Amino acid sequence: MSTRYEIQDQQWRQIQDLFPPERKPQGGRPAVDNRIMLNAMLWVARSGAPWRDLPDFFPNWKSVNTRFRRWQKAGIWDEVLKHVSLDSDEESVMIDATIVRVHQHGSGAKGGKAQAIGRSRGGLSTKIHAVVDALGNPLRFELTGGEAHDSVHGYKMLKAMKLTMKQVLADRAYDTNAIRAFLEEQRAIPVIPGKKNRRVPPKYDRDIYKERHLVECFFNKVKNYRRLATRYDKLACTFKAFLTLASILVWLA
Repeated sequence: MSTRYEIQDQQWRQIQDLFPPERKPQGGRPAVDNRIMLNAMLWVARSGAPWRDLPDFFPNWKSVNTRFRRWQKAGIWDEVLKHVSLDSDEESVMIDATIVRVHQHGSGAKGGKAQAIGRSRGGLSTKIHAVVDALGNPLRFELTGGEAHDSVHGYKMLKAMKLTMKQVLADRAYDTNAIRAFLEEQRAIPVIPGKKNRRVPPKYDRDIYKERHLVECFFNKVKNYRRLATRYDKLACTFKAFLTLASILVWLA
């Protein structure tokens, strides 16, 4: 049995009480241990393999898939991420986006744009918009089609946050009048280089801006999970659940 993708003991101790009990209150046959199920889900996330290819030393793939979806529908993944991110360092926040190509198996779901799949230069794609803290740990993320502009959705994400006296780091794609006006209203400190077509380039702290690489590091970490480096899931909620799972492991690392 391989332990390459399994959650470590100290990591499991931090989150084990956040998952529902394996056995229902009314009784019934004992269910498979949550940790074993989580390890099976991690194997699928890291390998990028279909659920049906789950190795025999894990429980039946249908049982693992059912529990994964049950936790997703019950909001368990979001609650676990919220718990592990309580100690975030929000002296500064960084925002960016990355493109994920959609595999042919991930297309064709009903709902069109509701599934966060769009068409960009490289074909069908999904864009992950993320905000991380000063240490590069994820605070929130959203999915859109790949054609969505970074600044448009970034503005919506920033408006949902309290940014008073915080430094906001972003690349020049986020240099818009709307974002700068909002940050000024919030008394936040923009660390955003100006676009080349601005007549008067805005001033920003170049040394602090170098820390923006941490949001790129976050994308690099989650894309080590092959299920996120390429999108195989038709439903946006399933893809986001895998993204949340990977983000939890980033916090626990």
